[in-house]
Amino acid sequence: MTTPLTGPEFGSYAPDEATWLLKDLSHVDLEGDIAEREARIQAGLAHYAESLPVEYQPDAPYRELFDKALASTAGRLAHAVGTLTELLIAERGTDLTLVSLARAGTPVGILIRRWAQRHHGLSLPHYAVSIVRGRGIDSAALDYITAHHDPRSVVFVDGWTGKGAIARELSAALAEYSAAGGPVLSDDLAVLADPGHCVRTYGTRDDFLIASACLNSTVSGLVSRTVLNDAWIGPGEFHGAKFYAELAGDDVSNLLLDTVSAEFGDRASAFESARALLESDREPTWAGWESVERIRVRYGISSINFVKPGVGETTRVLLRRVPWKVLVRDLTADEHAHIRMLAAARDVPVEEIPDLAYSCMGLIKDLP
Repeated sequence: MTTPLTGPEFGSYAPDEATWLLKDLSHVDLEGDIAEREARIQAGLAHYAESLPVEYQPDAPYRELFDKALASTAGRLAHAVGTLTELLIAERGTDLTLVSLARAGTPVGILIRRWAQRHHGLSLPHYAVSIVRGRGIDSAALDYITAHHDPRSVVFVDGWTGKGAIARELSAALAEYSAAGGPVLSDDLAVLADPGHCVRTYGTRDDFLIASACLNSTVSGLVSRTVLNDAWIGPGEFHGAKFYAELAGDDVSNLLLDTVSAEFGDRASAFESARALLESDREPTWAGWESVERIRVRYGISSINFVKPGVGETTRVLLRRVPWKVLVRDLTADEHAHIRMLAAARDVPVEEIPDLAYSCMGLIKDLP
């Protein structure tokens, strides 16, 4: 079995804040031209997790925009972290093993851990594992976690939901894992923001900017997206990822964590928000999935996978896919100033649709 990884040997997070259950593929040349990679994926010649896109490194104006976005949203992010953590503790107790879905979930897992430490005196274990759409979750990583912790304590964590594809992938993968003889694990995915109404454990359902969506590895511990490629991952090994140590000069991963943590404040407000959620109907309606399907039909898009809803997913489309156009509810909204900047840089049209169910959506180009 692969050995767990921690910083500073792998990633830029402190070793007690995140343990990566991944195989280090830093020495492997996995990056490809974004357009060529997209064409191969759409043609069915390759799966997106077999390779990596070349990491977009922003210019100075975009980095300045990130700093402003982080400063203006840190308080809101902190409140969502507190609400989510208080909700988890109220429902699941204090014996929690945090398992974030790498890489977008990892900063969130660390922030939950920090809130639990500051306000409850807890030192929660936190692992980052790989989940791949269409391929499931890393079962070797689950074997490791359940060998070291009570399976009932495991909480899966992610940054946000789009249309809910990963929530569905997680449920199916965990059912498959237990059917194969593994322990039963809760598929109740915990996220900071659930604009798609796909989960029942969340900090907010507002579609707002989570600053960690603005960048790639430089806001996620300098770790790449996860890789599942049979050429490099053998039976019983963890899924892989790369550590981009050469980008250390641009790393803002811990700046993001520290800026949000500094806004934690006292527990009372978050506790009240969590209590209000506990007393409300939180059952998923999957309203987001339905609105995405309407947009798919309206624009004649061949696959629902080419419609990426929400601020976080739209940002990702512009950073690492081949975008066709961006839809926004309000052309002047502050929360996607960075999206308008990215779209302008890549010559992608931005269209205003006032009745859009999400703040914005990114549409991937359907390549011939």
